[in-house]
Amino acid sequence: MVLHYVASKAAVIGITRAMARELGDYGINVNCIAPGFTYSETIIEAVKAGEFGELPDLIVATQCFKRRQQPPDLLGAIVFFASEESDFITGQTLVVDGGSIMH
Repeated sequence: MVLHYVASKAAVIGITRAMARELGDYGINVNCIAPGFTYSETIIEAVKAGEFGELPDLIVATQCFKRRQQPPDLLGAIVFFASEESDFITGQTLVVDGGSIMH
């Protein structure tokens, strides 16, 4: 079951948008990053244990970049949202997943 996982992702996006509306009058911007299947230490151990079956390979097959996503792949988006260059962006979700999902 992935119901809890999907619901939590939707909640993060909803909270991001609501907070952006509520905090905009104070000059505070609120954004979020939606990472793809990222090979953190926990995920690597789960993959080694076979917990995901063929899912990791299926995910890579759907991406434009045919490699596994690593934690450093998220750094550019994080630094951008933390910088002054994103000061007029709020309520947005930036998908960082190697081109699996496109908007």
